[in-house]
Amino acid sequence: MTPDKLKLLQSLPFWDNLTETEKQNVIQGTYFTTYKADQYIDSPYERCIGMMLVVKGSIRVSLLSEEGREVTLFRTTDNQVCMLSASCIIKQLTFDVHLSAEKETLAMIIGAPVICGLKDNNVYVERYALQRSTEHFSEVMWAMQHLLFTSFDRRLAMFLIDEYHKSGTKIKITHESIAKNLGSAREVVTRMLNRFASEGYITLQRGIINIEDVEGLEELVD
Repeated sequence: MTPDKLKLLQSLPFWDNLTETEKQNVIQGTYFTTYKADQYIDSPYERCIGMMLVVKGSIRVSLLSEEGREVTLFRTTDNQVCMLSASCIIKQLTFDVHLSAEKETLAMIIGAPVICGLKDNNVYVERYALQRSTEHFSEVMWAMQHLLFTSFDRRLAMFLIDEYHKSGTKIKITHESIAKNLGSAREVVTRMLNRFASEGYITLQRGIINIEDVEGLEELVD
């Protein structure tokens, strides 16, 4: 069933501060799209698709090194807005980010020409864009702080605890996917998971990690 476009638009904080003409332009310039799991959405070569509201699913925002190593900066999930899909309206953004769907994701997108026009002519939209961009920047700084200053065993434990709270004791995920999320190599992830398994925190199956001792993982983090 197609979501109610108008209802979703009305949930945006700046909606009531748009003129009737602006509202009609937004309605006409907004569309829904579905992304498959692991599908890349955005790249430095096709940077500005518009402002994205995730209706259902999860969008991962990441950096990619020249060697092909990927590190997750943050995620945008159900009912959250991602401004970095409209990076052309953020003039101060000087680094390239990649957007990809972690699982099948339905998104509502206010097209780039519309959101750019609103940002240039409506102070409420400009303020909202700045606020969301600042929040994204805070998330990026948090991710980089942990990448630079937190040991890998603690970062992996934190990741597993987070997934445990989302999925329960059985986490369906590959070592390669964990490596992308943590900005590490698959071999490093495999070695640390094997260590966790030997210490009784987890058991491993093909494509599945079973959490056996979440309290022990939490002690590693502390």
